[in-house]
Amino acid sequence: MSKERARRREERDREAAIRTAARAAEQERRERRLARRRSVTGKLPVFSATGRNTGRQSGVLAHRRRVRTGLLLVLLVALNVLVWVLRPDWEARLGALVFTVLAAPLLAGLVLRSR
Repeated sequence: MSKERARRREERDREAAIRTAARAAEQERRERRLARRRSVTGKLPVFSATGRNTGRQSGVLAHRRRVRTGLLLVLLVALNVLVWVLRPDWEARLGALVFTVLAAPLLAGLVLRSR
């Protein structure tokens, strides 16, 4: 009976040692991964040490600016699609594309300007 208990205790201790070693190895991998992420994202101004993007502003004004920017992009893409569908010649299509690329910053300055 005593030998049986000793054998079971030894088996439990062996399994516990295996689990402890597995946990230690997993913790070490996690720490290495976190250190690697910190070394890479620490050089970028937009990301924090946790790897999450902290550069996006929140609030009413930022939301309004994102909505206006999105509407401007949709308008410019719709203009290009309209030209693409209505005009079969490549000169007009490329002209509309060049116009869009050149006019987008100007329109963004006018539409997104703070009042």
